[in-house]
Amino acid sequence: MSKRENYETRTEELLKPIAAAHHVEIYDIEYVKEGSDWYLRCYIDKEDGVSINDCEAVSRALSDELDRTDFIEDAYILEVSSPGLGRQLKKDKHFQKSLLKEVDVKCYKPIDGVKEFTGILKGFDEDSITLETVSGGEPKEMKFNRKEIASVKLTLDF
Repeated sequence: MSKRENYETRTEELLKPIAAAHHVEIYDIEYVKEGSDWYLRCYIDKEDGVSINDCEAVSRALSDELDRTDFIEDAYILEVSSPGLGRQLKKDKHFQKSLLKEVDVKCYKPIDGVKEFTGILKGFDEDSITLETVSGGEPKEMKFNRKEIASVKLTLDF
């Protein structure tokens, strides 16, 4: 297990009881370096949306636990927030909650000259995701290999 994976896993274990106590769910945790700074980002969610008060309460409680356990060697910035409306789908639980919703898929390499696709998430498994797209006015199913996908996000529709 890499240092990043270890930090994310241990943070999730600390965050589980805190999230339960504040009636939120853990959406995702990431430990990333941007420029010269390390960030520990914890995304929380709940059915009717996350408020700034939810983020603040969870952040304070998690910060106390992280200080108590002190397992992260680097200096880092803790961020607790909502995953947002255009949230990234990474885990199976994210795909499950987003079935039949419109998503944007970005691929590493073009498929028939195109790298970005928008469609209805129709299904997923360990290796692929399936979208229903509209091409020339006709619905079309497209299957993408997960290894070839750079990102999947919920479509922002204004």
